[in-house]
Amino acid sequence: MTANEFEQEYQIKGILEPVILRYFETLNAGEFKATVALFAEDGVMYPPFESAIVGRDAIATYLQQEAESIKACPRAGIFETLENDQIQFQVTGRVQTSWCGVNVTWVLTLNPQQEIISAEIRLLASPQELIALRRED
Repeated sequence: MTANEFEQEYQIKGILEPVILRYFETLNAGEFKATVALFAEDGVMYPPFESAIVGRDAIATYLQQEAESIKACPRAGIFETLENDQIQFQVTGRVQTSWCGVNVTWVLTLNPQQEIISAEIRLLASPQELIALRRED
């Protein structure tokens, strides 16, 4: 993928931060080692319906098991500076899996070293919609 193609595919209205753009690029490409490298060593991921996943190794294992067939489609975002020079990004969009699609908000926080210290994925659906999305196992 050329730099120009990347910009076209991963333009997120309101977000220019390369780490955030790279997060979505690597996630969608299934390059989970590259995704995890964007996290601080003790970074935390908060997936929907799961406990906190702490540390690069644990996040990598989770992504390899659960994110293989997802397609994240970020659309727009905002950011704010927090205490300790951290920056929090809120990106809205949609996630498509092999079994459903749902609107989401990603809340990603970067430390001053431009590492992701926290990534929370929030589903934007009513309880009825969430029940309808449950997989039949």
